[in-house]
Amino acid sequence: MASLLKTTLKVADQVWVATALLHRAHPDRADFSINEIVEQAMLVSQGSPLRPGIYVHVVQHCVANRAPNPGRYRMLFETGDGRRRLFRQRDPHHYRRAGSKVTPKPEDLPSEYFDLLAWYDEWSPASAAAAPDPLLAALGSGKDIWADEHADEYVANLRKDWPEDRG
Repeated sequence: MASLLKTTLKVADQVWVATALLHRAHPDRADFSINEIVEQAMLVSQGSPLRPGIYVHVVQHCVANRAPNPGRYRMLFETGDGRRRLFRQRDPHHYRRAGSKVTPKPEDLPSEYFDLLAWYDEWSPASAAAAPDPLLAALGSGKDIWADEHADEYVANLRKDWPEDRG
């Protein structure tokens, strides 16, 4: 069986590759502008016209800490207005993006980019997974305190012995 060499990147994978190449070339930089990532994606396309979906993937579809619309990837992280970096395993992300794609699959990458996956594993080790959000961890705690009465009644009962003049 002849093996086929992957030559065309998926749009989201091209965005990831472009951003990974920027990080690797500029390890001192924390993030990059949207335009820098789009320009790097043009270089990755090796002379082919830039597909129109690249920009919207950098702005929205690949950004882990933005609500999905409709893309649910977790490939990038918004560090500030118009600024992005690769998503790290410990980064918080929008809950509707949980379990979604973080890196390209090896079989979807041209061979010249295989080393980026190993680089990423060192840059953002899976063992550095995000700590649970303390607010989400508190979800449902204390529910048995007022299980037999409505929350408003519970609060009213707590306040009934308060002095009238609590100013």
